[in-house]
Amino acid sequence: MRGCASKNCPPRKTLPLLSSQTFVSKRPDSDPFNGASCGALPADVLHYSQGQPAKPARDLVAREEPLEIRVRGRSVAVTMRTPGHDRELAAGFLLTEGLLQNRDQVVEIAPCLEGSAPENTLNVFLSPAVDVNFEQLTRHVFATSSCGLCGKASIEAVHQHFPPVESCLTVSTEVLAQLPARLRAAQQAFAQTGGLHAAAIFDAQGRLLIAREDVGRHNAVDKVLGAGLLEDRLPFDSHVLLVSGRASFEIVQKALAGRIPIICAISAPSSLAVEFALESGQTLVGFLRDQRMNIYSHPERVVRLAE
Repeated sequence: MRGCASKNCPPRKTLPLLSSQTFVSKRPDSDPFNGASCGALPADVLHYSQGQPAKPARDLVAREEPLEIRVRGRSVAVTMRTPGHDRELAAGFLLTEGLLQNRDQVVEIAPCLEGSAPENTLNVFLSPAVDVNFEQLTRHVFATSSCGLCGKASIEAVHQHFPPVESCLTVSTEVLAQLPARLRAAQQAFAQTGGLHAAAIFDAQGRLLIAREDVGRHNAVDKVLGAGLLEDRLPFDSHVLLVSGRASFEIVQKALAGRIPIICAISAPSSLAVEFALESGQTLVGFLRDQRMNIYSHPERVVRLAE
C-alpha cells in the first residue's frame, strides 16, 4: 500500500501506533468516559445440546446502555451503545454530523453530573467560535436508507457538508486480504460475547492503528473517528476503514466525514452505500474474507502486486 508523492497528493505524516489497549473489562464499573471498555456482562443461561439434558450455565453477553450526548448542556442525541470510549463516540458523532472539523473546537467532554444518569450522559463543551444549529443537529440530520427520502436527496444532503474525497492512495489485494484477521485479533469483547460490531483504521502499511467495538456498527465507526479527532490525527485521507459487518449508507457517509478513501466490509454493502461511494470518490470493498473481495466503486485504488 502506498500514497502518491505527487504535488497534488503530498505524503501524510506518519501516525504512531496506539499503545496496547484493553478493549473489554470484566469489571462492570469500569469508566467508559476514560476509555476503559465495559463490553461484556455475565448472564445465567440454560444450555441445550442435541441429545443432552439441559444444563444451567454462565455466559457473557454484550453490554448495551443508552448514552445521551449534550452540547452546551442541551440534549442532541441518545444512542444505544456499549460503554467504553464514550468521549470518542460523542466526538465522532459530532464530526460525522458536520458540527466539528478539528480538535481545537472541543474544549471539554465531561459527564453531566446534573443528569439523572451521569454515567450515561456526556456534555460536550465547544469553543465559543463554533456555531451550533440545534434545530438541525439531530441523530438523523443526514438521511439514512430508512428515512423515507430518495437516495439522491440523501447523497446531496451529505455533500453539502462533505465534498467528495480526493486521494491517490493505492492498496494491494494482498494487504487488504490480511486486514480482517488483524481486526479479529483485536475484538476481545466479540470473542467473549459474539455480539459486538467492530471498526478499525489501518495505515498505509496495513498496520492496525485504532480499533473499537460496540453493539452499534455506526457507533464503532464514530468511536474510531472520534479517536482520530481528539488525538488530532484527522484527516484519515491515506487510510483504510474496515468494519466487521455490512457497509450501509450511514457507514460510508461517516467515512467521508473522516476523509477516508477506502472502506472495506466483511459483509455486503447496501445499494445506496454503493451509489454514495461512487459519487463521493470512495473505494468500497465488500465481502472481504477468505482471501476474496468484491470492489464496488473506484477500483483503481486496489492493485495486484503480482501483475
